[in-house]
Amino acid sequence: MIKIRNVTGWQKTKFNLKLKINIFFHHIPVLCKREISFTGFILLLKRLLLFVSKMQHNKFVNIDGKTRLGLYVPGYPSQAFYTACHKFSQFSEKMPCTTVLLSITSACPYHCNYCYQKLDKGKDVELETLIKTVRKLQEMGIAFFNIEGGEPFIVYERLKRVCTVIDARSEIWINSTGAGMSPEKLSELKELNVTAIMFSLHSPDAVTFNQFMGEDSAWDTMEKGVEMCHKAGLAVAFNTCLMREDFYSGNFERIMEAAKGFGACLIQIIKPKPAGGWLEKGNIEFTTENLNYIKNRVNQYNLEEAFSEYPAISAQIIEEDKAVFGCTAGGTDRFYINAKGDLQPCEFLNISFGNIMVDEFEDIYQKMRNCFAWGGERYLCESCSKDIYKVFLENELKSLPLTPTLSEKIYSSWDRGKKTDLYERLEKMIRSGQANIFGRRK
Repeated sequence: MIKIRNVTGWQKTKFNLKLKINIFFHHIPVLCKREISFTGFILLLKRLLLFVSKMQHNKFVNIDGKTRLGLYVPGYPSQAFYTACHKFSQFSEKMPCTTVLLSITSACPYHCNYCYQKLDKGKDVELETLIKTVRKLQEMGIAFFNIEGGEPFIVYERLKRVCTVIDARSEIWINSTGAGMSPEKLSELKELNVTAIMFSLHSPDAVTFNQFMGEDSAWDTMEKGVEMCHKAGLAVAFNTCLMREDFYSGNFERIMEAAKGFGACLIQIIKPKPAGGWLEKGNIEFTTENLNYIKNRVNQYNLEEAFSEYPAISAQIIEEDKAVFGCTAGGTDRFYINAKGDLQPCEFLNISFGNIMVDEFEDIYQKMRNCFAWGGERYLCESCSKDIYKVFLENELKSLPLTPTLSEKIYSSWDRGKKTDLYERLEKMIRSGQANIFGRRK
């Protein structure tokens, strides 16, 4: 059985101190080898400490001896954690992306009306092209691979092959419904650097859950999958997409009880997005009062002693807040590759900058990064959804994302809003020490 332990209270304070000391000593050899100047070394530490300070709203969780600060931060200590840290040593160019959500197939036995991939129709990208791209992603500094489908376990050999080429420089989590899962497959994945399996838990009620997923056996399949993961020594996590009323009706609390009962290490709360099957909905309104109420409830579970035994919560409405990270799509910190091979800024923004079956990955990625030089205050998946839907209808399209040509109509004139405070401060650190950042590089 895998060992899961929440890091709270004085243990969290102790861990923060240990982490800061170890980050300092881990980077001393870089300074001693003169690969970075003393000024650059100080700037690197200041940037890392600023990033760590932005994670303190989270409940830290230790998974088999490795503590994670947030959903997309690999467990510490690990090689993958220091891959993520390396992002902050980039001074002359944009900081590299560290997270990718990778869909390896559109095949799925479920029929979720809300699915952001509902209109992603087309043939799955050729496996060798996918493998080639995954290797490039690792070389460019991806520290966290979040692999999904469709349902990745129903194309298990494809899933296994992708995991095989990802070494310890990165951490792997897999999103699954449990369909196609087996003890043998999970045991193999455990040996291939996979840390956790994330299931959906959109309702704590089996009947409602099955209706949501569009399959009468969905709850039983999920339950059996969770049990198999525990026996295989893989951590279990959940994601849940909750509407505004769920936080006032007691449904949020019931989901937290269910996640705790399932032995989850973490639960991600996804804000409903106007994408895919819900693209026509436009902005799904949450008032400022609603958001503040939800944030307070999440913070109670993450920070108060009374809730210390509950799973850690990663809530998009907090992570995407302008006071924390803002929107980090488009390679600022994360991006999405769908099953057809389209590079999208995120899974909820139904536009494409190109396809790896047609163009070179590096060219598409750079084109996207030119539009996402920094984290922004505006959530483009919400502010651009009506324009995307309008283009979709006007061109009588049958699938998403929009083609690269049509996508350009969206991103050529959008307003990303201001830089978030975090990215403004990270850039200001560079400007203040730019005169003498670099030492001798070999």
